[in-house]
Amino acid sequence: MVNTGNNAVGVDNTFRRKFDREEYLERAREREKQETEPRHKSKSKAPPVQRKPLKHRDYEVDLESRLGKTQVVTPIAPLSQQAGYYCSVCECVVKDSANYLDHINGKKHQRALGMSMRVERASLEQVQGRFEQLKKRKPPGTFTEQDLDDRILKQQEEEEERKRQRREKKKEKKKEKALEEEPEMDPEVAAMMGFGGFGSSKK
Repeated sequence: MVNTGNNAVGVDNTFRRKFDREEYLERAREREKQETEPRHKSKSKAPPVQRKPLKHRDYEVDLESRLGKTQVVTPIAPLSQQAGYYCSVCECVVKDSANYLDHINGKKHQRALGMSMRVERASLEQVQGRFEQLKKRKPPGTFTEQDLDDRILKQQEEEEERKRQRREKKKEKKKEKALEEEPEMDPEVAAMMGFGGFGSSKK
């Protein structure tokens, strides 16, 4: 812009873009409607899944059968023959025992077995029956404080015996080492130096 004389001519920079709030609110409502409608429809169509309550395992988890064994692992081997713990239910391999236990106790694995993570509420009869089973399983004879004292004494005696054996082994090793370190001397040289005659009597 050019200034001519005292009349200043400038640019009108007071204009701001104005948004129609009502229009954008209407658009937002329509978008929310479209997003929520399919969810409600899919939920209403699918019947609710009834899962069994959580139950305790009736088998022992095998964590030690492959302990200390060497295995050749190839990338083309099936999942069940790869390194780690294989879950046949979920068809996945877990690298260590801690994660394997977390996996088989987790929600994904239990759902694959058809169970929810909720535990069935036990009745009074079930609890009493369980106590009876445990009583029958218990070996005859009750555990007393005397039994505990006897066990402690036995453990102490075994520990002392182990210590005594260690001491004896150390003494034997010291003797062997001392004998090895002693230089072997020729008997004639020893006799000349006077080592051979000590404590010996000539007949």
